[in-house]
Amino acid sequence: MTNLLHIPPVWLAICVFLAWCQGRYFPLGLSVDHPLTHMMAGMMIGAGLLLMAAALLAFWRHKTTVIPHKTPDRLITNGIFARTRNPIYLGDALLLAGLTLRFDAVPSLVLVPIFVWWIEKHFIVPEEDRMRRTFKAEFARYEQKVRRWV
Repeated sequence: MTNLLHIPPVWLAICVFLAWCQGRYFPLGLSVDHPLTHMMAGMMIGAGLLLMAAALLAFWRHKTTVIPHKTPDRLITNGIFARTRNPIYLGDALLLAGLTLRFDAVPSLVLVPIFVWWIEKHFIVPEEDRMRRTFKAEFARYEQKVRRWV
């Protein structure tokens, strides 16, 4: 089980499951159930999936690893990576927010900033430290030009 906790999608799945449970079993009388909310949720889910797909395609095209605890062979700075240094994690956050709205789990929206904080602390910061050591000046220039999230 410990190894599974070192995989970001597991944390996303945990948060999605908690939001679903809260919306289904503990709604607490709070609701944003409305067609407009469903449309916004769908747009967030779609945008999150598109970000993740674009990033995965970039990793594949550049023939480098997408695994968080491994050092990539190449620094990707074009495509979606020219807009955000972490498109997969941004996609995860959008997916979590969209699904939470879709589940009508209003109190669980607090999971989104908690998820972002957890991912940043346990995955992004160590990844960026490895990138700094591996790509040195190239990563420093990239880091100056492109924001971590958006």
